[in-house]
Amino acid sequence: MGAINQTKDRSNFQSESKYLDKNPKIVLTGGGTAGHVSPNLALISSLESEGWEVVYIGSENGIEKKLVAEAGIPYYGISSGKLRRYFSWQNFIDPFKVIKGIFDAYGAIAKIKPKVVFSKGGFVTVPVIFSSWLQRIPVIIHESDFSSGLANRLSIPFATKICVTFPETAKALAKYDAKVKYTGLPIRPDILQGNAARGRELCGFNLDLPVLFVVGGSMGSAKINQAVRSILSSLTQKYQVVHACGKGNIDTNLEGHPNYRQFEYLGTELADILAIADLVVSRSGANAVFEFLTLRKPHLLIPLSKLSSRGDQILNAQSFQARGYSAVLLEEDLTSESLLKAIADLDLHHDKYIQNMNQSEATNAIAQITTLIKGFQ
Repeated sequence: MGAINQTKDRSNFQSESKYLDKNPKIVLTGGGTAGHVSPNLALISSLESEGWEVVYIGSENGIEKKLVAEAGIPYYGISSGKLRRYFSWQNFIDPFKVIKGIFDAYGAIAKIKPKVVFSKGGFVTVPVIFSSWLQRIPVIIHESDFSSGLANRLSIPFATKICVTFPETAKALAKYDAKVKYTGLPIRPDILQGNAARGRELCGFNLDLPVLFVVGGSMGSAKINQAVRSILSSLTQKYQVVHACGKGNIDTNLEGHPNYRQFEYLGTELADILAIADLVVSRSGANAVFEFLTLRKPHLLIPLSKLSSRGDQILNAQSFQARGYSAVLLEEDLTSESLLKAIADLDLHHDKYIQNMNQSEATNAIAQITTLIKGFQ
């Protein structure tokens, strides 16, 4: 069983333990990518204000461990294997990791004794959900993307409730209709509190030109990076460009290029960068597209192709394009010329995209999910 990683001050945690024991406990789980963690983190403040004691179960060495540590939430790490759709020698080893993960998760759930488990998806959640089901703990699954991921598809039969982000997803899960609730996606409150002055100072930008923000996902995108840099001279004549290019992808030859600022990764600074962004070029992960929608940022989506994903980003992008929220350029069609034209078109119809996003019926997902969870208190 993974040992608890209490990132809060231990003496304070112990002094509060008698009080906390009186509060209902909820286990949040999800990992593998930041997209499976961020919505969980967005819920914490709301849950704690309703009297819940929050505990997290994730993988022993996944990205979620660091992100949850920064939030100061008690953490249990468990063994986790990846469920691959392609051949790999790891496929012969990972089933044993999954089995160990079930034992780890079973022990953690038995120790925590939560009233309910909330899962955001990712391979680590399967042992947690199955172990919770064995112990008759209610499980709420949330699916961020248009189409359900493999981990969630395996877990749905063991779920008490299924929250979905896209209305179309609810229709696709019609046979589970009694379990399904359309809630939308929890957006981190801090993403809405960016400071434009801080953003401009961070980038060294002024008010003379509009700002184009380019981001290729939490790990960056070599294809997007290459395409953007190939037209950088043209772009920086019209825009100040801030580029989140991914770890190890800084181009030192471009340091000092006028109207261009590059970062490997944006953490807490992301809100300030979004505050100054007039246009955005991005992948189409669910968290990203709903953040742009919430902030009313005109955006061009370049979804991951089916060659390197299960196609969920394409479906996300198509759904937003159909509603008039997003411009879309498929990765297969990405060239220097097509990207420059797509950005120009996005700029030309800037106001129309904002108008369409203003008509969105997106709900307050945090409030809806918190209310749903309260039903298990």
